[in-house]
Amino acid sequence: MDLQYQLKAGSYFLYDLSEAPSPFTGERRYKLQTDTVAVAFNRQTGEIHEHGVPTRIQSWAAHTRRRLRAAGEWDKANDLVVVSGPWPVDELNKCLWSRIYCRRIFQRLGSLPHGKFARGFHDETMRKAA
Repeated sequence: MDLQYQLKAGSYFLYDLSEAPSPFTGERRYKLQTDTVAVAFNRQTGEIHEHGVPTRIQSWAAHTRRRLRAAGEWDKANDLVVVSGPWPVDELNKCLWSRIYCRRIFQRLGSLPHGKFARGFHDETMRKAA
């Protein structure tokens, strides 16, 4: 599956690019629509485990951590990280396509721009009031 997120009308749409577009509309059917996206990944390796709607991903991560701790895998449970919110679409897609990109993006999470704005707040030059 060749998955890709696109931002349309303020919502994230997940598409499988390996599927053929509809012969009638010319568009692909989306797999998921959500206002914010969550990604669960391993902090050490950067490997993505799950992505999608934040409530489902948080629930999956809590259950997985519980199972890992019950099996005595405390380090693996602590390395499972969930980041949710409005992601920049290009950064989100890079996470899906590259196995280690999430580890890099986690290190610079505070400097990422808000995902639903076309440009950053401070990108516009300041103008004096008339």
